[in-house]
Amino acid sequence: MGRSQETFSKKEKEKKKLKKRQDKEQKKEERLANSNKGKGIDEMLAYVDDEGNITDTPPDPTKKKKEVKQEDIQIGVPKHEEMDPADLIRKGTITFFNTSKGYGFIKDHDSQDSIFVHQNGLEESVKENDKVTFEVEKGQKGLNAVNVKLIK
Repeated sequence: MGRSQETFSKKEKEKKKLKKRQDKEQKKEERLANSNKGKGIDEMLAYVDDEGNITDTPPDPTKKKKEVKQEDIQIGVPKHEEMDPADLIRKGTITFFNTSKGYGFIKDHDSQDSIFVHQNGLEESVKENDKVTFEVEKGQKGLNAVNVKLIK
């Protein structure tokens, strides 16, 4: 008599496949039982209340509606007001500056942010712990300090 061709690992693989198939079939049945298909349109509607929140309850028809003037509706981003140049100048302290490499960092007194400064943005030579005034511009990797001047 010949030996059975089924080994232990083959039987285990078959058991795993069967278990996986049964799990998949069970999940499919659960999805069908819990699906939202076939519900009425009333259950699918959403309403917006006075504060702009989405709710599932319809608005009260007896309640008086607010009047909104057409001029008060803002679409898009509002225009920025021009800042006067005095607000653009910030104060800070040089926390690190490498003169051989030509860059360093300034700690802003107001926001406590560390802002990169390159020697091209300096008006005068600086060293660590100097108090300075500067302006900020957006660089490739973040904020850069420009027009850096010592406070005397």
